[in-house]
Amino acid sequence: MIRPAEPRDIATILGFVRDLALFEREPDAVEATETMLAEALFGRRPAAEGTHPSDTWMGPAAEAVIAEIGSTAVGFALFFHNFSTWKGRRGLYLEDLYVTPDARGRGVGGALLRHLAALAVERGCARFEWSVLDWNASAIAFYRAMGAVGMEEWTVQRVEGAALARLAGR
Repeated sequence: MIRPAEPRDIATILGFVRDLALFEREPDAVEATETMLAEALFGRRPAAEGTHPSDTWMGPAAEAVIAEIGSTAVGFALFFHNFSTWKGRRGLYLEDLYVTPDARGRGVGGALLRHLAALAVERGCARFEWSVLDWNASAIAFYRAMGAVGMEEWTVQRVEGAALARLAGR
């Protein structure tokens, strides 16, 4: 069963995020806390400066769904909307997908992807996309089998930490 995450799932989601970081060989990289995730998924945040007064508060920054077998959480997907200027419509971006080792091979990952694809279609999204580590051959093969196409000509660019502060002039 796949269901929307609820505030009671925050500790489980953070546990899955930490497990994913361990799998991706970055166990010390997780800075997120339960409070941060609760605010991002269920809180309201101030709108950007210069927006219309009626937009003083925006909704959550991201959404999550939980996969369960019986009443046990065995995976999750965290996602948000992005926007394509070329398509003129928003897309759905999958930030993280994780399935516990015991539940792998039981269709949970495919169910999560199908759920999000259906959500993207329902919401009129032009695309559903995500990134995958280039060394994760089993995930890449799984995604190809699900119909995903690698964007080989594109590379992800990132600015964070001190470099972000410098770029911002701070």
